Amino acid sequence: MTAGVRHRLGVASRAVAAIAGGYGVAALSSVVLALCLPAIFGMARSEATMTGLLASFAVFAFAVMWVFAARTALRAWSGLVLVAAVLGALVLLLMRTNGAAA
Repeated sequence: MTAGVRHRLGVASRAVAAIAGGYGVAALSSVVLALCLPAIFGMARSEATMTGLLASFAVFAFAVMWVFAARTALRAWSGLVLVAAVLGALVLLLMRTNGAAA
């Protein structure tokens, strides 16, 4: 495989990571905030949901920037997977402790 092909595959992999991985991390962060904010700050559930949704746009933008700033595509993917795993575990824990329906 030539260096040009490897470079193009790396950029394509980063683009998929930025779009799909960034969306996943943003969605999970939105859910975590929507579940945490009423318990921590006593916010109304509708306000917490809107706050989580609006914050997810910033999380998505940060994830996209981080993916393209990472040294390698593998590091970008592994960082997104790690953050998504932590957020997913938090979602499961919060849903279990808050009694939310799965």
